[in-house]
Amino acid sequence: MARPMSHLSLPAHDLEKDAVEKRYDDVLVALRRIMRATDLYSKRLSKTAGLTAPQLLILQAIRELGDVTIGTIARHVSLSQATVTTILDRLEGRGLAYRQRSTIDKRKVHAHLTDAGHAVLEGAPTPLQMAFTQRFEQLRDWEQSMITAALQRVADMMDAGELDASPVLHVGRIDRYHEAGKTGTESRY
Repeated sequence: MARPMSHLSLPAHDLEKDAVEKRYDDVLVALRRIMRATDLYSKRLSKTAGLTAPQLLILQAIRELGDVTIGTIARHVSLSQATVTTILDRLEGRGLAYRQRSTIDKRKVHAHLTDAGHAVLEGAPTPLQMAFTQRFEQLRDWEQSMITAALQRVADMMDAGELDASPVLHVGRIDRYHEAGKTGTESRY
């Protein structure tokens, strides 16, 4: 009668191979959980506030910075001026923000919140990256460095090390827009 095969009877290289496969499965599951959490947050934000994460960040930047130029907003939220301008177009179209030319320097345009913009911010959930940042800041320096290095290495391994990205946790196009009553993601220009 043949004995059942156990890990003790496997050659050492098979045990190593199993351990490596388990580790990369664990890494892929962790990445999938991160992507899923980001997607679920984006859907919740869209449903409760009718905003995307970048729209919320831009509205918050306008509220926080006051009389602010598009360039300053772009630097504050780590997005390009073109992306911020596109998002501001949508926010203006929804009556949440408006732009006004400076009375002092006519070359400058400042963004402002409308009353509706203030109201939307009051009812919006906290951005996912804020919760992450608060927890990350509680870690020791060596833990922060280890996580940063590991994630940068993972990005490189996925050929994503050189992709342009902002520190906005959001799935899909950065300028997507969910219209009420639509089933898919709509992009309005």
